[in-house]
Amino acid sequence: MAVGAANAQSNRSVNDFSLKNASNAEVSLRSYASNKAVVIAFVNPSCAFSKLYRERFRALTSSYKDRGVQFIFINAPINIEDGHTTDAGDAASLPFFTDEGQKVSTLLGVTKTPEVVVLQPVGEGFAVRYKGAVDDNPQVEGYVKERYLATALDDVLAGRPASVTDKRAAGCLIKRP
Repeated sequence: MAVGAANAQSNRSVNDFSLKNASNAEVSLRSYASNKAVVIAFVNPSCAFSKLYRERFRALTSSYKDRGVQFIFINAPINIEDGHTTDAGDAASLPFFTDEGQKVSTLLGVTKTPEVVVLQPVGEGFAVRYKGAVDDNPQVEGYVKERYLATALDDVLAGRPASVTDKRAAGCLIKRP
């Protein structure tokens, strides 16, 4: 896997990286440069928190796909036993990628599943516009008061700086090699 740009947290941008899709083909971030934004979502089908966000991710993907936003779901391992398995229900509707050696999660400073990063194409790279939780209630969707990801996407699509750039995510810790 090729990883461009050193530390996304210090300069808040990345150049490029490649991931493997379900067909084991390499796909580069640059291939999405024509989109208005790219959401990298780190999930794990065995993580209870990721399971609670399945429908929210499907709804967000559906709501933003026609507005120029590409969602990329990275299956991040949370333990050795179930590192890179996907639930058939997820695989059928969400485009899963593999982050070999957790290079992309390290590059972007992601530590939990689910956690998201909003990238906006800028020049030759991508600017990090938001990193963190999807919303303020990982357990009960009906009790959500603040939709951090949707707000960040709406800001980026409207040409405004994201009103919130970081929110701590609750979830399962990503297992590091």
